Amino acid sequence: MDSHADVTPYVIDPSGRDVLGEAGHIRALGPVARVELPGGVLAWAVSDQGLLRRLLVDPRVSKDAYQHWPAWINGEISSDSPLFPWAAVRNMLTAYGPDHDRLRGLIAGAFTARRIAALRPRIEAITNDLLNELTDVPPDTPVDLRDRYTYQLPVKVICELFGIDDEATREELSRCVDVLLNAGKAPGETIAAFARLRQILEELVTEKRERPGDDLSSALIAARDDTSPLTEEELVDTLALFVSAGHETTVNLLGNAIVAMLTHPDQLGLVRDGDVTWEDVIEETLRNQAPVANLPLRYAVEDIDIGDGVTLRAGEAILACYGAAGRDPLVHGPDADRWDVTRKAKAHLAFGHGVHHCLGAPLARLEAAIALPALFERFPKLTLAAEPSELLRLESFVSNGYLALPVTLTP
Repeated sequence: MDSHADVTPYVIDPSGRDVLGEAGHIRALGPVARVELPGGVLAWAVSDQGLLRRLLVDPRVSKDAYQHWPAWINGEISSDSPLFPWAAVRNMLTAYGPDHDRLRGLIAGAFTARRIAALRPRIEAITNDLLNELTDVPPDTPVDLRDRYTYQLPVKVICELFGIDDEATREELSRCVDVLLNAGKAPGETIAAFARLRQILEELVTEKRERPGDDLSSALIAARDDTSPLTEEELVDTLALFVSAGHETTVNLLGNAIVAMLTHPDQLGLVRDGDVTWEDVIEETLRNQAPVANLPLRYAVEDIDIGDGVTLRAGEAILACYGAAGRDPLVHGPDADRWDVTRKAKAHLAFGHGVHHCLGAPLARLEAAIALPALFERFPKLTLAAEPSELLRLESFVSNGYLALPVTLTP
């Protein structure tokens, strides 16, 4: 082990009280830094955008704990560890090599650009319905925009996409996902949420086999049953991946963009005047406020010499610090921490990179491109109902967003 591994690791705050401030501390330790994750797991945190890009496409880096993480293989990661669900699932997110190619090829065939584009009228209709409900709020009465809008829209869209029609089931799925992404929760809550999420989706698979519909769940089940490229476990875990990632990222993107615009009225004015586009708002938010700040975990398949005397040893865990990479001053200059929609280059890794680049990225961008302008058009005098410093953040070192978004609406 090289001398860098002997340095006392930086202990990551599982509550995520200041997840991007912490990203700055980690970045200051160097392109890679030894960190301790919740549950006492040691990892290399990669915050340098250039290095992270290279590692994300390096075949010597795996996401399969069953093959390449000795701590997992040897049973050192207990079921009550906050990181257990991240390693235990078997889906496209955690697959490596031929297994990943097989899973991604199948899912990409169902999750097509045409299917996503066809969702536009439905996304617009859901957006309009939610805004109509908000117009019933008495003027100048504070309302939680996350609860009523930024959370509701992505959940409704992803559940409709996968044919999850029952409202109670949607709500329970959302609660399970919230717990799993909240690494500050008690171990018992994490275990229960993981088990319940899988149970709900197993029941969904049973239902869709009996009564298939025009939805992605039915498409994946049909592919699995016709050609058996998916095991039953992979099928359920793939549904879990899309249901969770399919709404959490967009919820945070919407909330982060709204707060950024309300706290930068001059830049909101540029958007309204047409000097910059809503795409500029979305990409700058993804860069400056990555919806997923840190993504567990990857593993070195073999020793990887990354220079400056640092070697990632085979089997060591790697944490992708997307939030830190988006604010890398080597890429974005000394003002990288500043949200600026006029910034010309907005390179980021908010949706990953390489073979694991998020298939749902076009859907998240489409939802944001519809929901943000519609909100500010309907409520042009929208204001925060709390000081920015008083806004409650999600209790997570993974997910970067707001727990609540109190605003005052004036139609």
